[in-house]
This record gives sequence, C-alpha cells and structure tokens, in this order.
Amino acid sequence: MSASELEAKGEGLCSLANASQSKSSPLIASSAAPTTRAEMRDQPAHASTNTLAAISVGVGALVLALKFAAWYLTGSVALWSDALESLVNVATAIATVAAIRYGALPADANHPYGHGKAEYFSVVLEGVFIIIAAVSIFNAAYTGLRAPQPIGQPVEGLAITVVASAINGAWGWVLVREGRKRRSPALVADGVHLFTDVATSAGVVIGLVLALVTGYLILDAILAALVALNILWAGWRVIRMSIGGLMDEAVAPDTLDRIRALISQNASGAIEAHDLRTRHAGRLTFIEFHLVVPGAMPVSESHDICDQIERALKAEVEDAIITIHVEPEEKAKHTGVVVV
Repeated sequence: MSASELEAKGEGLCSLANASQSKSSPLIASSAAPTTRAEMRDQPAHASTNTLAAISVGVGALVLALKFAAWYLTGSVALWSDALESLVNVATAIATVAAIRYGALPADANHPYGHGKAEYFSVVLEGVFIIIAAVSIFNAAYTGLRAPQPIGQPVEGLAITVVASAINGAWGWVLVREGRKRRSPALVADGVHLFTDVATSAGVVIGLVLALVTGYLILDAILAALVALNILWAGWRVIRMSIGGLMDEAVAPDTLDRIRALISQNASGAIEAHDLRTRHAGRLTFIEFHLVVPGAMPVSESHDICDQIERALKAEVEDAIITIHVEPEEKAKHTGVVVV
C-alpha cells in the first residue's frame, strides 16, 4: 500500500516488530504526509491560507498609501515613523506569501518531513525588518528633537491615520483568528504585528493631539522615539515565537495531556506506551512513541491497535503525523503512558 493510500485511510506511520518473533526486523507502513503536489494543492486549508496571505499584501499596500499621505500632509516625524512601520508590514506580507506557498509543498527525497518550517523563517525575517525600521525611526526622531518642525494640516492627517488604523485592526483580527485555526505561525505573526501597528498609531494620534493643544512640538519627535521602542519590542516577540518552532518545541502541556489520554483510551490489548515525544513543524504536529504488546500477539493485531490509536489522535490533533514503534512485552519500562 502506498503512502498516499495510507493517508487517505487516516493511517499514520506504524513500525511493527513481530510480537511473536521479538528478534525479527520491524515492518514499516509508510508515511502519513501527502506525497504529490496535486494532493497538497487540493487541500482547502492551504488554498485559503495562501489567499489570506495574498490579501494581506493588498491590505498592507492600501494602509501604507494612507499613512504616507498622512505624513505628506502633516510633515510629522511621528506619522513618518508610523508609515515606515506599515512599509515593514508590506514587506513581511510578501515574505509570508512566499513562505506559506513553499511550506505547503509536499515531502520529497531531500525533505522527508515536509517544508512546514519555512513559515518560521519568514517570521524571523519579519523580526529583522522590524528592527531595521526601528533604527530608521530613531534616526528621524533624533533629527526632530534637534529641530522641531510645525505640523501642517493636522486634522486631515490624523483622520487618515485613524481610517488606516481601523483597517489594520480589522484585518489583524482576521489574520490571528484564521492563523490559529490553520496553525500558521506566519499568519499569526503578521496579525500580531498589525495589532502592534494599531497600538502605535493610537499613541501617535493621542500624542499629536496633545502636541497641537499644548504647543510643545517636540512631543512629535518624542512620540517617534517611543514608536521605535514599541516596534523593537514587537520585533523581539515575533522572533521569540519563531524560535520555538525552529527548535522543535513540544506541544502545549494541555495538548500533551490529551494525547496521553487518547493513547491510553484507545490502546486496548496493549501493555503500555512509553517514550512519548511531540514537536511542531509549521502546521504539522509530530507524535511518536513506543507501544508494548504481549509477546504472542500477531503482527496484524498489533497493527489494528496502532490504527485505532492513530484514528483517535488524528480526530483531535489536526495535521498529526504519527509514528508508533511496537515492541514485545520484555521491552516494558512501566513509565510514560501505562495502558491498563
């Protein structure tokens, strides 16, 4: 049976040692990942994720145009810094599109576990862009502190900024919601960055209003410097989020507890399960463990237990890739998930 046929039946990767012949070589039922480009492209989740990433580029370009218009009308250093952050949003949105498309490619000979981690690299790139933008803003703020400039057409400029921020906030909410649903770190990072942009814009608007009311134009440059600090903090958060995925971080504790419970509930006939390990790679969750069965149990019966466990896990853990190594009873450790 081919790997694609196994996936169609909801089966994972199951390595079986013949329980009645403990010294024999394990039999391997092959991979749980789709193996052709057609299979991967036919999946609705990937198509919709690509669509969301592409729309982000258009939304980012619109917001960028609005914010540069606001800066052009006012000459405000703070609004310039706000527009520069939107430029970063557009650049990272383009990187996100490329990363999601590459990450959706099926496993191949050189990448047998797929390309899911590609999204994390786009997140790192986003963090780098954010830091570059922050340095540029600090430079503009320094210039503004030395020679404060009057703010022209403030009402029009601030109104345009509010409209741009409303668009950013609404789209950021969509990206975070859909990114979590599709387990796309790139979409989530993009959405979180947009929320940071909204908070930045809100601070800029409030600060500029105070500057206009009080006449302290130096507040414009001070606000730009505060925007830069906020952007640096956002950049660190984005990079930190990607590091966990690149370092094969385990699933959340509550998810791990659920995985243990599912194995225990669906391993009737086995003795125990141990050496449970999990990790993330983009949208994929890898689960692997050893399953100990009675020495006299036939291979076919052991395989049936594996199938039952895999079906239960796949029903609750989206995009799970499961590897089960079956061992005879003398391999029991009495640790890990003990199957009653």
